[in-house]
Amino acid sequence: MLFVIGTTHHRAPLEVREKLSLTAEGAVALRAELATLPGLREFAMLSTCNRIEFYGVAADPGVVSHVEGAFCSRQSFDPDAFRQIRLDLQGPETIRHLIEVAAGLDSQMLGETEIFGQVKDAYAEAQSRGSTGPVLNRVFQKAFQAAKHVRSHSAITEGQVSVANVAVELAQSIFGGLGDARILLLGAGEIGEKTAKAFQSRGATALTVASRRLERAMELATSLGASALPFEQREPRLADFDIVVCATAAPDPVVSLSAARAAMQRRPARPLLFIDQALPRDVDPGVAGLENVFLYNLDDLARIAEENRAAREAEVARCRTMAGERAETLWRQVADQVASAPGKASDSGVNRTGDTVAAGESS
Repeated sequence: MLFVIGTTHHRAPLEVREKLSLTAEGAVALRAELATLPGLREFAMLSTCNRIEFYGVAADPGVVSHVEGAFCSRQSFDPDAFRQIRLDLQGPETIRHLIEVAAGLDSQMLGETEIFGQVKDAYAEAQSRGSTGPVLNRVFQKAFQAAKHVRSHSAITEGQVSVANVAVELAQSIFGGLGDARILLLGAGEIGEKTAKAFQSRGATALTVASRRLERAMELATSLGASALPFEQREPRLADFDIVVCATAAPDPVVSLSAARAAMQRRPARPLLFIDQALPRDVDPGVAGLENVFLYNLDDLARIAEENRAAREAEVARCRTMAGERAETLWRQVADQVASAPGKASDSGVNRTGDTVAAGESS
């Protein structure tokens, strides 16, 4: 059986997604565990800020339950609670979902483009580890083609709203012009860089970058024409900034309530805006309770973006029809292969040698 199981922003709020978020080390360990799971013939894992999904080919439904159990056990998450929020699809619905995800139809920011690259990366990772085989290879490759078709034959990306643009509009609503705003970027990854460039495109000039790796902060600062700040100075220097964009991969908050409170004591008359784009969150949620402090996380930004979605609902429906048609066609191509693939629930796990999947072997 072809399946996808997991959870997404549709049913799991930010505080739950934080608990389910895999660290880099945790992801490696979980892949290794799943690779030995009897009856899991093929699998790929997609993990982003808004979703954790496991695509696979299994000998029977019991194998899918074992995948779910392995994930919940690793994250110390109650399996019964997970079942209340899980995504659980089989057959053609799995393919349709994958196409919609890759096309940006299932994203918090409808039509966003980053997810396509994230799905491709997840597939490449699985392929490199030998955990995909003839079924998933075909499904993912054809899903990429279908997603491109949907995007190129629709207006789904027209007027699209990104996290970066929403963040800039929020800042403008609070500070007006951004020419005098002092901005601190915590984290030097792709998301933070895009947000920094969005601020600069709206007139912001005083930008400072801080990262755990000072050399990376200096590299990004140079490319942006900005300044670099040692990461350990982020909290002592908070009062010097008006807007703090947080996009690190830290497992715990990097801005504490006490630091934000101390900063506001030094600048009580001027607002302080935090844009927290991280998962897990970078800013202690208690910061939102401070006077003259504004804190927006990923779900907050998505709710704001949702206001612009209504005008494109007809286009979304048309895109989903296209995705469904492509999914049905692809399912007819792989259905027999799924049904006839060798392997039983008692067989051993995934073959790591590549696309050739031995009996019982297995975003």
